[in-house]
Amino acid sequence: MQVYTKILIGMAVGAVIGLTLGPNSSLLEHDRYSYKDARRAELYLDRADPGSRLTLPGKAPLDLAVQEVVRGEVPDATGAQVEVVQWVRVDFPITEKLALLDEDGAFRERVGKRSGERVTAWLKLQQIPLDGGGIQTAPQPISALGDDIIAVLAPIGDLFMRLIKMVIVPLVFASLLVGVASLGDVRKLGRMGGKTLGLYLCTTAVAVTIGLACAHIIQPGDFIDQADRAALVAQFAGDAGSKASAAAEAPSTIENILSIIPLNPMESLSSGNMLQIIFFAVILGIALTMLGQGEGQPVVRFFDRIQQAMIIVIHIVMAIAPYGVAALVAEVVGTSGFSVLKALLVYGLAVLAGLSLHAGLVYGGLVVFKARLKWLDFMRAIRPAQLIAFSTSSSSAALPVSMECAEQNLGVSNATSSFVLPLGSTVNMDGTALYQGVAAIFIAQVFQMDLTIADQLSIVLAATMASVGAAGVPGAGMVTLAMVLTASGIPQVGLALILGMDRLLDMFRTAVNVTGDLAVTSVMAVSEGESIRVLSDAEDQADPERGFEHRLDKDEHPVEPD
Repeated sequence: MQVYTKILIGMAVGAVIGLTLGPNSSLLEHDRYSYKDARRAELYLDRADPGSRLTLPGKAPLDLAVQEVVRGEVPDATGAQVEVVQWVRVDFPITEKLALLDEDGAFRERVGKRSGERVTAWLKLQQIPLDGGGIQTAPQPISALGDDIIAVLAPIGDLFMRLIKMVIVPLVFASLLVGVASLGDVRKLGRMGGKTLGLYLCTTAVAVTIGLACAHIIQPGDFIDQADRAALVAQFAGDAGSKASAAAEAPSTIENILSIIPLNPMESLSSGNMLQIIFFAVILGIALTMLGQGEGQPVVRFFDRIQQAMIIVIHIVMAIAPYGVAALVAEVVGTSGFSVLKALLVYGLAVLAGLSLHAGLVYGGLVVFKARLKWLDFMRAIRPAQLIAFSTSSSSAALPVSMECAEQNLGVSNATSSFVLPLGSTVNMDGTALYQGVAAIFIAQVFQMDLTIADQLSIVLAATMASVGAAGVPGAGMVTLAMVLTASGIPQVGLALILGMDRLLDMFRTAVNVTGDLAVTSVMAVSEGESIRVLSDAEDQADPERGFEHRLDKDEHPVEPD
């Protein structure tokens, strides 16, 4: 069974687990309230005494087990009486983290409990009147069993992510240094860099435009009712605020450009700052070509062996990929919840329609007319990278597999792939930019805002520039989206409307980002005079030195020092 087939099976298993056994599964009893920040929970020792409200110390996660539910009637916006859940009697443990935050012991003295003991209190639910009548309560309970199941699976996904990220820095640095040194022509490198950046920026601008067009045609904002809007805002308002705060602290464009030059290359390598690593590797590679004849050879040979060893590590990690992917997908699907997916279904379809159009028309055009490859053959060759990108939602995490696909499955030279792909994983965020275009229009539609042509042009410009600096990690797109909304005058609270579906859509847009990285890499290879072609499945199976199959079918042998 081929590696991508195993990963697909892992994804399917993870999706089933998430839907049926996740914290938001409709098949399980919802008997827990969960807060990322305990201070957001409105708790009272006595629900009849407003003075008995508890103030939990510090920012810590809090899980509240449901003991009793108290219903009552409250008036809605029309004056009608509506029966809702007003109070929930809950209990929770004083965890070690909570006790550490309670430095002076005031909270434990207030509740009369010690560390490890459980506190019983009343949780007051928020009542949100709807303009058309009715009441929306927040927050919504989840399944304790489902939450615990996902908590058990989460370390498996984290283990896989850490293993694959472990390879990124040594592989990129070694590959790029060897590739630059092997070019021997700085002008060729500069020419390739200019063409690569120009093509990435052009495809990003096109992606935002496609996103705006899809949002205008489908009008997803017209399909979300007030109850769903109120529930989403209440559930994710806190997270939206943190994203907006992160956007406010983001460096300026000039600062981003200057920060490409590392003050301490070793610190850049240890922190995984990809643009700084690329810059240092390029400069060092150029310097090696300027040494005397043959003097730089030992260094290049050393890093070439490092690169080859990292490729073997990639294949070792890919052997456990199906299990890690299953855990990651289960967590995403399980925590998203069907109610959120249903409320944002049309919005999600608008994003997926835009991503499909961009991948098929823009990348398809580049691959067919510029790289001169068949589109379906190209897509088959890059499946492993797409699946890793989809399951991890990280262009950076998919980078080692993308480089392997480019060099082994497409025949791109190491000199080209080691330069274009690391750069693309950092600056090419077409899927993210397209998503931001759809999201901006969707939020504007929900808040009934009319955006002028100038407003929409500012969205194109802001999304293009913001996506260039977006980190290739899960969730970075939401920070840049906050910047885009601010530039367009759209309320940042609208982030709360889409946060519940962001992680799921992040999987799709990251897969599109990686597809774009590999499409541009193929175009750059052909433009530099390389002859590339797709490795067939039969060739992959027959030749252990190429592709993903049988690369580990070698006998180990001792390596003695000289």
